[in-house]
Amino acid sequence: MTRAVVESVAENTSDAAIGPLFWGAVAGVPGLLMYRAVNTLDAMVGYRNPRYERFGWAAARLDDAVNWVPARVTGGLVALCSGGSAWRVLLRDGGKHPSPNAGRCEAAFAGALGVRLGGVNEYGGRVERRPEMGDGRAPEVRDIRRAVRLSAAVTAAAAAVIWVLR
Repeated sequence: MTRAVVESVAENTSDAAIGPLFWGAVAGVPGLLMYRAVNTLDAMVGYRNPRYERFGWAAARLDDAVNWVPARVTGGLVALCSGGSAWRVLLRDGGKHPSPNAGRCEAAFAGALGVRLGGVNEYGGRVERRPEMGDGRAPEVRDIRRAVRLSAAVTAAAAAVIWVLR
């Protein structure tokens, strides 16, 4: 459960903070609203199951496209805010994840926090084995607070960069 929370904080740093900041900076309020609409649609129907197979795939691919840059910015900012291990793990493990974007965020967080993310997950009775990212120990409850603090630092750094550039 702890690992899932840390992974969620990592991915949502991009989805809920850096992505909206990025698209708001690039395209103003319409860009921010477009981004949130795409991201929300993916969260609602972007699943591989019979109920959503006819249109969920499109929402998922569109979300992958609009998150390509924000996920990589997130990974880079995590590394800048935390140091060398995050860079190393991001570069080595970021592409191992089945998602083209989540792996960048999770790998950077794994390196920054000195933990190991990935492994066996269960989704609605279906077991999925994902590659491990990072070299450290399994996350502990105290790492949740560390992940949240790192997420806040990355979000503040992104906001500062956007403010300076504008």
